Amino acid sequence: MKKGILLIALVSMIMVAFKPAVVEYKVDTQKSKIEWIGKKVTGEHRGEIKLSSGVLNYNGNALSGGNFIINMNSMTVTDLEGEMNAKLLGHLKADDFFGVDKHAQSKFTITKVTPVSSGKVNITGNLTIKGITQPITFPAAVSIKNGVLVAVAQGVKVDRTKYDIKYGSKSFFDSLGDKAINDDFELNINLVAKK
Repeated sequence: MKKGILLIALVSMIMVAFKPAVVEYKVDTQKSKIEWIGKKVTGEHRGEIKLSSGVLNYNGNALSGGNFIINMNSMTVTDLEGEMNAKLLGHLKADDFFGVDKHAQSKFTITKVTPVSSGKVNITGNLTIKGITQPITFPAAVSIKNGVLVAVAQGVKVDRTKYDIKYGSKSFFDSLGDKAINDDFELNINLVAKK
C-alpha cells in the first residue's frame, strides 16, 4: 500500500518537473487589430477597434490562456466617409448600440483551448460587452516564430442581442422590413504578442 502511494507521488513529481512552464506573451497593441463587420438587409458596414492591452499564455507547445481588453472609444468606420461616417460612428457609440460613454472597455478572457490540428485550435472564453458577460467559442490559427506569437480568428460571430443591443433586430421588432440589422456581427481578430 505504501509502495503504491510512494509510486503515485513519484510519478506526479516527475510529471510536474517535465511540464513546460507557461510563458506570458504581451499583446502588441500597435500591431494587433480587430476588424468588425455589421450586416443588414441592404448591405454591410466595416470598421476597426484597437486593443488597450492583452496577454497570451503559451505552455511550451500550445496556447493555454490569456485575455485582452478592447478600447471601445477607438472604434472606427472604414467603409464610409464624411458626414455618413460620423453619423454611423456616433450611433454605434450611443446607448442604442455599445454605450461607449458608460462602457469604454470590452474584454475577452480565454477559459479553454482545444487543439484541432497542427496550428489550429478552438478557443472558448468569456466575452464582456456593455458589462454583460457571455461564453463564446471560435476556431483560431496560432503560430509562434522567433519569439512572436500570432493568433488569428476570422469570422467570429457575436450575437449582439445577448449583450442587450437590440436596435433594429427583427428578433425583437416587427415590421422593420429592409431596415433590419442582423443580430450577429463578425470580428476578424489578429493578435501579435511578444515575450
